[in-house]
Amino acid sequence: MKTKIIPFIVLLVFMSSSKSWAQSSQNTDNVVLILIDGYRWQELFHGANLKLLTNSKYNSMDSVQRLKQFWAEDLETRREKLMPFTWNYIVKHGQIYGNRTLGSKVNVKNPYWYSYPGRAEVLSGFVDEKINSNDYGINTNPNVLEFLNKQDDYQGKVVTFACWGATGRCLNKPNSDMLINVPWENIEGDNLTDAEVLANEIQHFAPKTFGDVERLDFEVYALAKSYIKAQHPKVIYLDFGDTDEYAHHGEYDHYLLDIQNLDAMIQNLWEMMQKDPFYEGKTTLMIVPDHGRGLENQWTSHGAWCPHSDETWMMVMGPDTKPMGEIQNQQQIYENQFAATIAKLLGFTYTARGRTIGAPIKSAL
Repeated sequence: MKTKIIPFIVLLVFMSSSKSWAQSSQNTDNVVLILIDGYRWQELFHGANLKLLTNSKYNSMDSVQRLKQFWAEDLETRREKLMPFTWNYIVKHGQIYGNRTLGSKVNVKNPYWYSYPGRAEVLSGFVDEKINSNDYGINTNPNVLEFLNKQDDYQGKVVTFACWGATGRCLNKPNSDMLINVPWENIEGDNLTDAEVLANEIQHFAPKTFGDVERLDFEVYALAKSYIKAQHPKVIYLDFGDTDEYAHHGEYDHYLLDIQNLDAMIQNLWEMMQKDPFYEGKTTLMIVPDHGRGLENQWTSHGAWCPHSDETWMMVMGPDTKPMGEIQNQQQIYENQFAATIAKLLGFTYTARGRTIGAPIKSAL
C-alpha cells in the first residue's frame, strides 16, 4: 500500500502547482509582446504600395530616394527591403499569420476598430463593448499582464513601455502594481545604468511630434532596451505608435520609414536578449497590431465605418513555437486569442475573473 500511496501523493502535489503537468516541458520563461499601432497587413506581406509611394500627396521625401529605399518589382524583395529582419529571420524561425492572399485570416473581434478598443482586446482576451473609443477612461477589466504579475516567479517582473498615454488607462495604471511607463515618465531607481539615465534624458529632448500624449517609437525603444538589459524583467510589453500617427497625417513615406526602423529595433533587441543567458533560448517574441487600415485613399483611416480596417496579423517566434514560416490556409484567428496564447506559452491558463476569453492559438504553442 505504501508504495502506491507515495507516488499518488507526489502526483497530487505536482499537479497542484501553478503550471500544469502538460506544460512542464515548455522552454519559454519570458515573453516579449510588441504592439505596432495600425500597421496594415498589406505592407507587411506585400511591401510598399506603388500607387501610394508615387503619390506626391502622401510623400515628402525625394521620389528617387524613396523608390530606392522601399520599391522593388519582386514582391519578396520589396517586403524584405521594408522589413529585412522579419523576412530573413522571423519567417525562418517562427510563424507569421494574416496574409489574406494565402488564406490566412486574422481579425479584431471588437466592433469599433480603433486603438484603445484594440489594445483592450489584445491585453484582456475579450471584448467589452463599453470600451468604444480612444477617449475611454480607466479600464478596470482584468488583463493578461496583471494576471501574470500575480503568478509565482513573475511578481514585479512584468513591465510595459508605451508610446501613448492611453495605454496606461487601458492597463488601469492608477491601480496597478506593475511598472507601466508612459509618456513622459522616467525609469526610476537608485542605481540606474548610464544607458537608463541617457534614455530618460532623450525622451525629454526629443521633439513632441505628436503632441503631449504620445512619444516617438525610438524613445520607447531606448527606455525599454536599457531597462531590459539592466533589470531582466520576464514579461515585457512594448507599445509602439508612430505608424498610426504618420498614417493619419497621410505621410506614407514616413509610415514606411518607421516600419523599417521598428524592424531594425526589434532585431537589435532580440539579438541583445539572445546573447544574455537570462533570455537566450527561453524567450518568445509575439508581434501584433491593434487594428488595420482602409484601402487606397482610405489607407489613412480606420474604424467601423472604414472597410478592411478590422483585418490584422500576428508574428510569433520562440523555443516552443514550431518554425512554420508564412502561414497558409489556416483557421480564422481573432485578436481576443492573443492573451490566452501568451499565458499558455508561459505554462499558465489565463482566467479573467469569469469573463469568456478567446482560446489559445494551438498552432503557435
